[in-house]
Amino acid sequence: MTSQFVRYLTCVGVLAGTANAFAANECDRACLKNALDQYLNAIVKHDPSAAPLFVGFRQTENAVVVRNGTGTWQSVTGLGKLQRRYLDPVSEQAAYFGIVEEGAASAIVTVRVRVQQRKITEAEWLIARKGDPGLNGPQAPGQPAGNFFDPDNLAANPPPDKTVPKDARSSREAMVAATNSYFDGITTHDGSIIMAHPGCMRVENGNTVTGRARAPSKGGPPEVSDCASGLANINVQLVAARRYPVVDEEAGVVLGLAVFVRKPGTATRRNAFSEWFVIENNKIRSIYSAMFYPAPEQPVPNWPPYEGNWPLPAPAPAQSK
Repeated sequence: MTSQFVRYLTCVGVLAGTANAFAANECDRACLKNALDQYLNAIVKHDPSAAPLFVGFRQTENAVVVRNGTGTWQSVTGLGKLQRRYLDPVSEQAAYFGIVEEGAASAIVTVRVRVQQRKITEAEWLIARKGDPGLNGPQAPGQPAGNFFDPDNLAANPPPDKTVPKDARSSREAMVAATNSYFDGITTHDGSIIMAHPGCMRVENGNTVTGRARAPSKGGPPEVSDCASGLANINVQLVAARRYPVVDEEAGVVLGLAVFVRKPGTATRRNAFSEWFVIENNKIRSIYSAMFYPAPEQPVPNWPPYEGNWPLPAPAPAQSK
C-alpha cells in the first residue's frame, strides 16, 4: 500500500468522523422537545443546574438580561392550563406559548430557546401579566389596567394542537412570507397586502380583538373586523426588528418577533411582541400574541442582530428662542 493511498484513506476517515460529529450535534424534533421540557421543568424547580445550559447561556425577560436563578427562575411555580410547544430543527430552536403560574397569579408567555451542540444557549421570555403597563404607560390609580390580559379567554380559544398532514403543509418560505405580509400590511396601513383568510382571528395577551362589528364602508353591509382590517389609522409607523426564529412546518405555525414603532410626535408606547401565526394553505388563519410595552428608554429587543434599541428614538425638535 503506497503512502499516498494511506494518506487518502486517512483523509477519508477524518472527513467521515467530522461528518458523524456534526450529525451527533444536530438537534431534531425529539431533541428540541426534550431540551425545551428540561428547561421548563428546571424553571419550575427553580434550579438552573437541572437544564443543559451552555456555559455562556443568556436569558432575557421582556428584553432585560437576567442572571441565572433570578426572575422567572424564582417566580414561576408551574405551567398553566394552556401549553403549546413548537419545534424547528432547521434553526435548532424551540418555543413554548401559553400560560405559566406564578404562585396565585398567572402570566401569558412566549419562551424561545436555542439549542447548539445539545446545550441551551439562549432563552428569551416575552411576558404579559395582569396590571402591566399598556399603551399609555403604567396603570393609573382607580383606572382599568393599561394592557390586555385574559388567560381564561386564551384557554377557551387556544391555538390548534395538531400535526398538519404532509400533503397539506406549506413550505417554510411560504409560511414566513405570509407572516411578513402581515407586518407589511400594518406598516403600509393596507390590509389588502396581507396573505390571510377572511375572518382571520387575532388574540392579544389572551384578549380577542377581532370579530367585532365595524361601520360599513360606502353604504355596504355591516362588516366584522378580522386580522387584516382597521389598519388605515393604526398608530404604527414601522414594524421593526422582525425575526422569525421558529417555523414549525408540522404544526403549521410561525413565531414572529418584532417591535411596533409609533408615529412621530406621539406619546404612545411601543409594543415589543411575539406573535404566533397559524398558517393554512399559505395564508394566515389566526394570530396569538404575548406582548409588553417597554418604557421609551428601554432597549428592545436586545437580541442579535438588534442588540440595542431599534430603531433609535427620533431627536427632540429644536426649541425656538
